[in-house]
Amino acid sequence: MQANTRRAIFRRLQAANPAPTTELLYDTPFELLVAVMLSAHTTDKSVNAATRNLFPVANTPAAIAALGVEGVKPYIKPVGLYNTQAKNLVGLAEQLLELYGGQVPADRAALEALPGVGRKTASIILNMVYGQVEIAVDTHIFRVANRTGLAPGKTPLEVEKALIANTPPEYRKDAHHWLILHGRYVCTARAPHCPTCLIRDLCEYKHKTPAPKPRAGARAPHPMRPGPRPRPRSRTGARTRARGTRAGAAR
Repeated sequence: MQANTRRAIFRRLQAANPAPTTELLYDTPFELLVAVMLSAHTTDKSVNAATRNLFPVANTPAAIAALGVEGVKPYIKPVGLYNTQAKNLVGLAEQLLELYGGQVPADRAALEALPGVGRKTASIILNMVYGQVEIAVDTHIFRVANRTGLAPGKTPLEVEKALIANTPPEYRKDAHHWLILHGRYVCTARAPHCPTCLIRDLCEYKHKTPAPKPRAGARAPHPMRPGPRPRPRSRTGARTRARGTRAGAAR
């Protein structure tokens, strides 16, 4: 794909959604770390259902560690593999207390050494909390990058490196959000919404979903625009906004 085509794709995604953010609910860097970690094996909706119950009771490493594994389990039952996730969550909290004074580290190696935290989770934290140029690659982004031709690759790491290398600098900070939302709501795994996709003419996918034949007398459908649903609200009703760090810049 030509550089000017990549730029045009991100320009359109930005125009449709100027301030993209995660759909996970959180108020602090630690809450974001917990939510992203839990989302590895389930949907954001399930994670939000769990954290709405968990965070009012325990939303700090000390509080999570005090609950213990059996204490955490009832709160995160909506999450996939919640038994394993409970062990990881308590282990993560204990390590943060022991090694980092309860703070979320700003180093990839330190993050990936925490229980339940992999490369994708670390990339999201480094990007959203600490403003580093990282593009986390999940199944949605892997699909969109390969289909469109933005960054073809056989593995998530190949796609990640290609996106970081080829995404125009002014779009790298928010590229993760635009691509994941595009994959979640437009470039879906089955029957992608190609007829209403705003980058259809720039996309290199060879098997685009054809537009349905209009019925006699039917009105033309209103074009869809990619991007998130109305911005999620926190459990208190306020819009999500992390405190104290750059996390407010925000599977």
